[in-house]
Amino acid sequence: MKISLKAIPPSGFSGNGIACGLKRSGDADLALLYSDAPAIARAKFTTGSIIAAPLTVSKKHLKLSKTFRALLVNSGNANCFTGKAGIRDAEESARCLGWQLSIPASSVLVNSTGIIGKRLDIAKIKKGIPGLVSGLSGSGIHKAAKAMMTTDTFAKEISVSLKIGGKTVNLCAVAKGAGMIAPNMATMLCFILTDANICGQALEKALAEAVEISFNCISVDGCMSTNDTVLVLANGRAGNKIIASGKALGDFSKALKLVCLELSKMIVMDAEGATKFIRIDVCRAKNFCEARRAALNIANSALFKTAVFGENPNFGRVVAAVGASGLGVREDQLKIHLGSLKGRQVRLKVSLSGGDACATVYTSDLTPGYIKINAEYN
Repeated sequence: MKISLKAIPPSGFSGNGIACGLKRSGDADLALLYSDAPAIARAKFTTGSIIAAPLTVSKKHLKLSKTFRALLVNSGNANCFTGKAGIRDAEESARCLGWQLSIPASSVLVNSTGIIGKRLDIAKIKKGIPGLVSGLSGSGIHKAAKAMMTTDTFAKEISVSLKIGGKTVNLCAVAKGAGMIAPNMATMLCFILTDANICGQALEKALAEAVEISFNCISVDGCMSTNDTVLVLANGRAGNKIIASGKALGDFSKALKLVCLELSKMIVMDAEGATKFIRIDVCRAKNFCEARRAALNIANSALFKTAVFGENPNFGRVVAAVGASGLGVREDQLKIHLGSLKGRQVRLKVSLSGGDACATVYTSDLTPGYIKINAEYN
């Protein structure tokens, strides 16, 4: 398996990112990922009850169509809490892009990120789409990753290639996210492109497993958002025998897990105002879910996170967080090892002495920088 921290396009994929005027800064704010062949798609969305308009539209398209060709993403505006007008704007952006690419609107998936509660300036998006399409290229996937950013400080991208059935299969993924990061997805977007020939059921299984140990195991501030999406497109251009089960699916799943885990770590590394990257390992739990529950309770503890920022080894914060997790852990079951707090990387190991299961969660410290960024975000 070969890994690169650059966006290397799988066969048939291209991208672009431009500034269409949604951001007052003038930075790039409109991204396109495109497949020249029909691709199947699978996705995981926010579990919140209030979701953004583009997610409503994309969910509808995922039910209407069997194959997809394009993914349109804007930053600077979440197009959420915008009512029926927001739905119409998201649908219009898909129609406009579909017309420009000569594909059905239902084969376009849409997403947005940014301010909640403000109407999307659809006119700027429509004006920008022709240039977005004409500038499509393989190297343009990096531009797309940049155009998705909000409070991110760097574009998050990764590529992996592996052999399946004698054919080279490629995966490339881009993500954004730095704040409002909580388990069961976060204010994050992740788009994965692969030329693997894989059936929909196998792709769904692989994605669910990958998300469970990656994006559902990170937390920056415990705040869930309205636009959270992980979406994978597979266009089959690698020409491998269709992946359905067995070793081929195992190998593909391993690559997909690696992609998702590395991107989720990048999101935590880029956490708003963070000075520490914290790995929390909880072991000897009854099952994975209980181990993750305890780890996330620690990761979401403001007292623990501020103690780490202050380089204060107050393990009592960990004791309290585990005790409040609802798992019924007794004092004589709990063992804690907190590594050095002096460097950028912090490691916490917790044993619950209740079984053989383990889970790893990644989080960041809570700093005055985080408060400043979010106090001024509008």
